[in-house]
Amino acid sequence: MAGRIRDVDIALVRERSPIADVIGEHIQLRNAGGGNLKGLCPFHDEKTPSFNVTPERGMYFCFGCSEGGDVITFVEKIEHLSFGEAVERLAQRAGIQLQYEQGGYVPRRDHGERARLIEAHRAAAEFYAGKLMGPDAAPGRRFLSERGFERADAETFGVGYAPAEWEALSRHLMARGFTAEELVKGGLAKEGRRGPIDRFRGRLIWPIRDATGDVIGFGARKLLDSDDGPKYLNTPDTPLYKKSQVLYGIDLAKREISKRAQAVIVEGYTDVMACHLAGVPTAVATCGTSFGEEHIKILRRFLLDQAEFRGEVIFTFDGDAAGQKAALRAFADEQKFVTQTYVAVQSDGLDPCDLRIKQGDAAVRDLIASREPLFQFAIRSTISRYDLRSNEGKIAALDAAAPIVAGIKDAGLRKRYAIDLDRWLGFMDERFVMQRIAEVGGAQQGRQQRAPKAAPVDPSVRVERELLKLAVQRPALLGPRFDALDPQAFTAPDHVLLHRVIVAAGGLAQAGAGGREWVERLVQHAHEEGARALVTRFAVEAIQVDAHAEERYAGDILTAAEAMPLDRAIAQVKSRIQRLNPVEQQQEYNKLFGELVALEQQRRVLRTRVAGGS
Repeated sequence: MAGRIRDVDIALVRERSPIADVIGEHIQLRNAGGGNLKGLCPFHDEKTPSFNVTPERGMYFCFGCSEGGDVITFVEKIEHLSFGEAVERLAQRAGIQLQYEQGGYVPRRDHGERARLIEAHRAAAEFYAGKLMGPDAAPGRRFLSERGFERADAETFGVGYAPAEWEALSRHLMARGFTAEELVKGGLAKEGRRGPIDRFRGRLIWPIRDATGDVIGFGARKLLDSDDGPKYLNTPDTPLYKKSQVLYGIDLAKREISKRAQAVIVEGYTDVMACHLAGVPTAVATCGTSFGEEHIKILRRFLLDQAEFRGEVIFTFDGDAAGQKAALRAFADEQKFVTQTYVAVQSDGLDPCDLRIKQGDAAVRDLIASREPLFQFAIRSTISRYDLRSNEGKIAALDAAAPIVAGIKDAGLRKRYAIDLDRWLGFMDERFVMQRIAEVGGAQQGRQQRAPKAAPVDPSVRVERELLKLAVQRPALLGPRFDALDPQAFTAPDHVLLHRVIVAAGGLAQAGAGGREWVERLVQHAHEEGARALVTRFAVEAIQVDAHAEERYAGDILTAAEAMPLDRAIAQVKSRIQRLNPVEQQQEYNKLFGELVALEQQRRVLRTRVAGGS
């Protein structure tokens, strides 16, 4: 059994695993000011970015779902690993050889299940690629050549060949120390009568990688007439591979998708290759399933898909009836994107791979450039099913297209398409068409549940929150005045809890200059339920002032916090005085009035002292 990873090695892994780089392999991050980065959360579906990363303190936190932690926590969550497995994964990424407190180095066989399956798939991809130049793989090389791909192209995409043997890969991997159970669990083999047999035989192989570049599955194309299986065969769902959550080519396309704010959706592996080689490096494809909601979530994280309508998602489909049907299915999911969506339809039915073969790279780029807005395509495809030569046909077409137009989120765009619809139908009566669409839209809106309005934030609670953010992020600005605060300055339960953590960690006297070491100290003292999440949140949440004004801001917030117990006491005394009769209850009234005068004096002294700069 593996020993415990040494603390010094864990600290080294954190140090050499920049959190922005690690998280950036999964989502696009953009500058949010104040040293923070922001992106769409990979742990829940959201319309606007609420996932924040603070490289200075090595922490992340999502203000939408409250997931947060450091770089190790992120890898644990995103890849469903244990703490030790996450440390090992990051160590491998950083080139660090870990040592364990009970017996030195741990051999690879002791690693967790996911890591073992990743290694098996990496070895399988190398095995298949090595077989592509062998004599038996001639049909596979011919297939690639006929589609315009050279040897270097195959190497770029890792294309390989599965020998037409029952156990070629299984024998190879088991000789490398992998078990039959692991091969079957990973989808590389199937149970046979006398042991595992290869899942893919006599086929051209494409390795399917996740966004980080790890091979998690394979797609296999039939080459031989004697193969009675389907034309394309994919890895089944496994602990690594879920076809509804995989996009072929995302590892190669993700940086260009982020850079260009564009994603091109094609239908096959060779189409992805053709697009990339033709100068469309944002192309990806689904793997044996239709494009769906999970694929949208993947793309939105790299597009940083939000309300500015800056990016674009382009679907490529054949111009035939099946292609139109596929495009309309895509339209059904359009509202889950915030960015603009398009369709690129090749009228002669050529897919990007065939188009490149027959007309060259420029034709592929022209296809993408000639994209048509998905709304326009959906509306025109819908009305094309009706006979527009009769009034009955026009009304039926209008009623069929009205829900599409009514569902357009942008009001200006919705009006323009209503005008276009009137023109396409030949009514020449915009008011009538818009009224019909408005009736449909009103019915749709009536069925939707209105979101409740957010409750206003208590100003004193806001002061508490800002003060605690400063205590976690900029402790040097607060100094001993924070440690001298009355604990009753904090009233919100979360703030009371976080203040207790800071006190348990020795107060700001132990914070030094702050930074990662101070946050880690707070985490170590966050023993109560929910306390660690609070530390993470307050380490990441932006301070509501520009950096150059932080010192003055910290003084003002401290003053407000020092005054809050006095303000509450004054309010309580005033409330009690108002309930007294000054004649009948003169003694008690005078006593409370004296208390009020003393409290007011304390507050004036506090404000004068701060105004004087002391």
